[in-house]
Amino acid sequence: MWKMTTTLLKFRIPWLFRTYAIELSGVAVGIAAVGIAAFYFFYRRRKPKDIQCCLNPERFQEFKLVRKTQVSHNVGRFRFALPTPTSVFGLPVGQHIICRGEDYQGEEVTRPYTPITLDSDAGFFELVVKMYPKGRMSHHFREMREGDTLAVKGPRGRLKYKPGQARAFGMLAGGTGITPMFQLARGILENPKDKTNVHLIFANVTRDDILLKKELDGFACKFPDRFKVYYVLSQPPEAWIGGVGHISKEMIKSHCPAPANDIQILRCGPPGMNKAMADHLMALGYTPQMQFEF
Repeated sequence: MWKMTTTLLKFRIPWLFRTYAIELSGVAVGIAAVGIAAFYFFYRRRKPKDIQCCLNPERFQEFKLVRKTQVSHNVGRFRFALPTPTSVFGLPVGQHIICRGEDYQGEEVTRPYTPITLDSDAGFFELVVKMYPKGRMSHHFREMREGDTLAVKGPRGRLKYKPGQARAFGMLAGGTGITPMFQLARGILENPKDKTNVHLIFANVTRDDILLKKELDGFACKFPDRFKVYYVLSQPPEAWIGGVGHISKEMIKSHCPAPANDIQILRCGPPGMNKAMADHLMALGYTPQMQFEF
């Protein structure tokens, strides 16, 4: 009897140890899995909070100019650094900022500007600025050198864009009025969940005055079914195939979506142009609800 019991114990003890080890191993794997899942959950929950948004709507903050590029004789492209390479500006699509500087008499001046960058551009933001000979804020930008700082606050603006809020946008832009249109178009086209179509009519004096043409043509090439651009020049070169003169009712009718409850026509340009565009749109049947002026 004792021999039989001893034999049974010899057989069962190793088996018990193996079973216990397997169970411990399973528990360890389970604990590890729970730990990884918990880490992933809390990391994902915390990640948005870790993103540093730089804008303050009430207080001006200084941003260093790190690159100044002369685009044409009176247009510059300015890149400003954010505090860290992973910082985001914190400007919603459709909104603008207020910039503060000094005019040629040393007096403080503020002006609204729309960056051409999005929050997907971490670490910096960019402005395209036309510098007028007697412009007060133009003087500040013209005198800026790399290493100088610009005081900025925001966001500001009446347009609070939400993806899909319109089936299509018609955009009527003149000169530097392209910057809010560009920002919105880029935000729409680079969002894979946004299926909104964009139709832009962009008016300028000469071909050299067309801001961001390379980028706009890139949109038309990359998104041929969703982005259309039609250039209009009042002083066109020979063999010009775009529009000539000023934006007309016929151009709007041909190149913008027809009046409907699910479309919107945006306009941004000099005051005279904005008034003329409003008259054209009303004559074509676009209600006030279908229009927006930056």
